[in-house]
Amino acid sequence: MSRADVPAEPSRARAAQNRASAERDKASGRSGASAARNRTPGAQGGARAPGSGPPAVRTPRALWTFGLLRSELVTTFRRWRTIALLGVLAAVPVLIGVAIRIETRDGSSAGGGDGGGPAFIAQVTNNGLFLVFTALAATLPFFLPMAIGVIAGDAIAGEANAGTLRYLLVAPAGRTRLLLTKYATTMAFCLVATVVVAVSALAVGALLFPLGELTTISGTRISLAEGLGRAFLIALVVAASLIGVAALGLFVSTLTNSGIAAMATTVGLLITVQILDQIPQLHALQPYFFSHYWLSFADLMRDPVYWDDLVRNLGLQGLYAVVFGSAAWARFVAKDITA
Repeated sequence: MSRADVPAEPSRARAAQNRASAERDKASGRSGASAARNRTPGAQGGARAPGSGPPAVRTPRALWTFGLLRSELVTTFRRWRTIALLGVLAAVPVLIGVAIRIETRDGSSAGGGDGGGPAFIAQVTNNGLFLVFTALAATLPFFLPMAIGVIAGDAIAGEANAGTLRYLLVAPAGRTRLLLTKYATTMAFCLVATVVVAVSALAVGALLFPLGELTTISGTRISLAEGLGRAFLIALVVAASLIGVAALGLFVSTLTNSGIAAMATTVGLLITVQILDQIPQLHALQPYFFSHYWLSFADLMRDPVYWDDLVRNLGLQGLYAVVFGSAAWARFVAKDITA
């Protein structure tokens, strides 16, 4: 998929190779200059002057790490696949808002009055800010995790499939730094994708519905400014809820050299877990599924906020990140890179 979706991948391979060559040339230049300074008139055959000590071992610098992260971020967000995913996510709140507007134009309530549809959908007509919560509740079970699964699954396997992975490893980044950079890039996409959904929903809600004070789930009234603050906090919680999926996708990406296979496997596991989370007979296992507490962000609309499920969700995502992140590292550092 990397070659098909990204016409510039060959040039990226050359760029990665050029960066590696430049780093080696710089290292050679510094070593040559150091050797020239250490030579004495009586030294023969390039021998070091007495007391000069062993040559310094070159280690990756922090600036190289930031440069690698910047390069990964630019490469990821310039891909047409990434832009298309963000476009689809931005379109979901538009479709929801227009559908609610059409359904309620005769005075009927949203969701058919039977409580159907995503959370908060019945309150959207009274306050457009609820469209933010509704859009996040609608995209979190499938659309957002699917997009994260595509990005995470392609992180390592896509590079191997495109033939650029070995060139990235030639440069003095190291496998651990490269893996951390890939994971940081995936988490950045999690945040950007969530913000895109929230901003799109806020814009559509402001255009189609009134804005003002809103009523919490507990029945209390809060100001629009406080409501916007809670919407921002909810977006952060939703982004953090995808940490486990990102780690799982990265681990799957280290198991294969096919980006398509890694993405399909990650999305397949996501769908499987969602189905298992709905089977009553598995209620004892469901609290350990990474998707079980995803909709707990609704508790941020209570007054006071109910934190128990929110904390469980964040703790569970952290556990998945540690387990699958460690598994991805163990696999990647021992993997033979042939592409």
